[in-house]
Amino acid sequence: MNTFAVKIVRTVLAISLPCLLLSGCWDRLEIEERAVVLGLSIDVRQGDGENEEEITHSNEFPVPKQQQIHLAAQIALPGRIPLGPGESGGGNGGSGTRRTVWVIEVDGYSIDDAIMNLQQQIASRLFFGHLRVIVVSEDIARRGLDNLNDYLRRNPEVRRTAWMMVSKGKALDLMQTAPKLERVPTIYLHSTLDEAVRMGKFPTGFIGVFWSNSVKKGQEGFLPYVDVKKEDNVELQGLAYFKGSRMVGRSSPLQIAAYLAIKGENPAGYRTFINVGEDSAETLMVYAARRKSDLDVDIRDGQPHFKLKVYLEINLEEKVGESISISNADILKKIEKVDAAGADKFYIDFINHTQKFGSDVCGFGEFVRAKYPGYWNTHVRTKEQWQRMYPDIKIEVSTKTYFRRIGMKAK
Repeated sequence: MNTFAVKIVRTVLAISLPCLLLSGCWDRLEIEERAVVLGLSIDVRQGDGENEEEITHSNEFPVPKQQQIHLAAQIALPGRIPLGPGESGGGNGGSGTRRTVWVIEVDGYSIDDAIMNLQQQIASRLFFGHLRVIVVSEDIARRGLDNLNDYLRRNPEVRRTAWMMVSKGKALDLMQTAPKLERVPTIYLHSTLDEAVRMGKFPTGFIGVFWSNSVKKGQEGFLPYVDVKKEDNVELQGLAYFKGSRMVGRSSPLQIAAYLAIKGENPAGYRTFINVGEDSAETLMVYAARRKSDLDVDIRDGQPHFKLKVYLEINLEEKVGESISISNADILKKIEKVDAAGADKFYIDFINHTQKFGSDVCGFGEFVRAKYPGYWNTHVRTKEQWQRMYPDIKIEVSTKTYFRRIGMKAK
């Protein structure tokens, strides 16, 4: 009987186990039943919010005593997103935007509150798996992104390769743009930053990189700082410096090149003028083709002292006048020296600019923490202490420039 019972049990298990794999899609959610959010914008709400419906609060559940935010979501319209290269052209004016996406605006006291208010107006479940761009206004960024970062980190649908950016004006304007080159505005914004990285115009700064840098003890995060121009094109205007989760300042567009050089990131994508004489006709435009940087640090008088060496390979792009003979080796050496001297001052000015705001976006503190852990654990220890120390840190910069190409000219 025991043997017979064992056989019965084995037979039942053999039949039952495959059934667990045949449960089908009982919890499936069709793509048509989702509201796919492509982009978000967050601004400070103008007004007192007296007309807001009681969706997440009431007299028994009072609201926090803080100013509301204005959130806009760009939602894809099913069946209208272009799927092939033949459908990627932009529309005329705002018609392209109306054909492919739907921009909905809501208010709230927090990000989760605003998202809940948004869901109350949408029949389908909001889905953030294809969220590509988050735009925050400068006012929001300067107040701090703690609430936004916390919500996005907790949401498992949000990808770490999405872009977060700070807008000079209203963040809503970027959700309502209708670029001529792309029918989906958020894809255009995302592609703008991706191409800037490929062309050497901006460092890789996805939202995941920003979060990682922000929590490091010896480094601060940065975000792209953008603005909308007349024809709905988006201009990259610099780096937004952060101190913790709060924006404290920003760079100029050209100072992005200084950051890239200090970090030794390639390819290089910026061009600058060099004047090798007193006459404006003796002006050249050069292009940094490749960069390399070496950073060293030692402890002097109880303080970290950095030595940064930057190596640049440059190409001659343009001559403003004909008075310069680039076939002369001495002239080329002079151009290299003038460019190196200008680069030294340029990099030092950028570092001083970040020190003014106490925002170590280059990560000098992490270098100290890695090379001198004993010094860090004794004299620094915390992120706040490094923020206080960073403005007084001494950093020496020396640049060496080499010509790679000067071009050809028929005679």
